[in-house]
Amino acid sequence: MNHQHDHSYKLLFSEPRVIRDLLTGFIKEDWIAHLDLDSLEKVSSSFVSDDLRDRESDVIWRARFGDDWIYVYLLIEFQSTIDPFMALRIMTYVGLLYQDLIKQQKLSPHARLPPVLPVVLYNGEKRWNAAVDVSDLVQSVPRELERYRPRMPYLLLDEGAIVDSEHWSPEARNVVAAIFRLEHHRGTREAVELIGLLARWLEAPDQTRLRRHFAIWIKRVLLPNWIPESEGTEWQNLNKLNEVHNMLAERAKRWPEQWKQQGLEEGRKEGRQEGLLESEQKGEQKARLEVAHNMIERTQLDDQMVSEL
Repeated sequence: MNHQHDHSYKLLFSEPRVIRDLLTGFIKEDWIAHLDLDSLEKVSSSFVSDDLRDRESDVIWRARFGDDWIYVYLLIEFQSTIDPFMALRIMTYVGLLYQDLIKQQKLSPHARLPPVLPVVLYNGEKRWNAAVDVSDLVQSVPRELERYRPRMPYLLLDEGAIVDSEHWSPEARNVVAAIFRLEHHRGTREAVELIGLLARWLEAPDQTRLRRHFAIWIKRVLLPNWIPESEGTEWQNLNKLNEVHNMLAERAKRWPEQWKQQGLEEGRKEGRQEGLLESEQKGEQKARLEVAHNMIERTQLDDQMVSEL
């Protein structure tokens, strides 16, 4: 994913509402109930070393856990490919974070290092199959050496697996759930409805910035895969979530016909250039294939519906 996409994800996960919904909606562990979610605080960049600062897509939060802080390290690259050595990277990042806490003198002289929750968000099509603990990357050792094997697990949130799970509840009023559903929507109509729900959930005045961040994310990450190329520039000036929703609701009805017309024009042009009726017929066939291709790429309609259209 390019830098612009990474940045738009970082904007979303730099909002306390998003982190709160992530923790309460997707981490099914008892200790979450003891977190003081009102104390959620994004860690200043002054905590971050030169090595970590280069990782522009990472976000670090902390929250009170009793009298102490717990750090939530989010790796939000949203990579579409599986990294077999993600567990090693996570161990390295957590170590660098600890070094910075010591360097910046954020710990009292006799304090222990704070716990860290490493979270990896993955939105690829294939299910994640890489090790989720660095110990699984180390070759087997004699029993006497087992205690020296490093251990550092991370929490994996595989969006596709979550959305497809029988335990998944699409009714949850959770903005992270909405992100996952939009990433794996089953058609343009469902996506438009989801964006409308988000606009209503976030209509409070104190959610203005989050609404704007959602609008940026939708424009940069989702729309390029949905809209015809001829409409791309019209969307760039939309900065309000309800404006994006309203235009999507209006335009989405016309897109299948526009894709069809675009394919027909390309096919006819090819036919005219060759000057043969056979080429014209091939162009018409290409147009129909182009329509089907666009529908497969930009929607999640089933095969029968694509065939009918």
